[in-house]
Amino acid sequence: MNVSAMIKMTLSMAIFGSIGFFTIQTGIPAVELVFVRCICATLFLGGLWLLLKQHKTEIWQRREVVRTMICGIFLVLNWVFLFKAFEVMSITVSITLYNLAPIFVLILGTLFLKERMSFTSLAAIIVCFLGSMLIIGTQNVQSWADFTGSGFGWALLSAFCYAMTMLLGKGITHLSAYSTTFIQTTIGIIMLLPFIDFSVFNGLTMSNWGYILGTGLIHTGFVYYLFFDSLRKLPTSVISALVFVDPVVAILLDTVILDFRPTFLQAAGIVLIFGGIIYTIWKPERKTAELTQEKIV
Repeated sequence: MNVSAMIKMTLSMAIFGSIGFFTIQTGIPAVELVFVRCICATLFLGGLWLLLKQHKTEIWQRREVVRTMICGIFLVLNWVFLFKAFEVMSITVSITLYNLAPIFVLILGTLFLKERMSFTSLAAIIVCFLGSMLIIGTQNVQSWADFTGSGFGWALLSAFCYAMTMLLGKGITHLSAYSTTFIQTTIGIIMLLPFIDFSVFNGLTMSNWGYILGTGLIHTGFVYYLFFDSLRKLPTSVISALVFVDPVVAILLDTVILDFRPTFLQAAGIVLIFGGIIYTIWKPERKTAELTQEKIV
């Protein structure tokens, strides 16, 4: 076991788990925060890409670059929808629904990639669906406006976009992780620029700026570096387990610092969802590696 790589992977997941806490402390809307995050990631990881001279060994294929760009669109939408969910509901519920992405991968793979769904996979989907219903609570959602306004819609959209990022990312085999992320975050800057309200940055406190830059430099640049640096040095089984450090940290921060207390039904729903997700992620080693490599995104 590579202890150094294991520490880096654990640290990257733990830091990423605090992104919800940082997000609600920034004082700016989701779109503007993702815009800053894309700028920081582009500069940080682009600088590493050049510094490590990996740009000299890249294999550029037109089809793969186009796929990377489309993947980048879903990546950015994934961030925007997740941060919008953080704005209107608890981090615990947002993160739980966001982690339904592997279930969406199963469903989309069956519908569009003609992948065969086993009975146990179908059972995992049903369990996660029931968990989602317990978390959302149909008695609290009587209309589409209630559903979107409560944040559940944003969280589920973020999970769907995350799943699309996973599926599209499977076809990217030649570009390095640094060049892939550089392209995707650059796409994010271009995509979000027309929608940015720069006035939201007026009147921010030093604390706000600290959380904003932390979200960009630490949660995106530094975490991506730790993750990619350790990814290929650890066995799949260890990576699969460490991935769950992210939601555990997020839920602990939400309950301990922000005093979130789920209802009994919500707690049961969270248990059901993560039970289904654990089964979905713990696949044969090859498939697990593909899903886990996309987790940080």
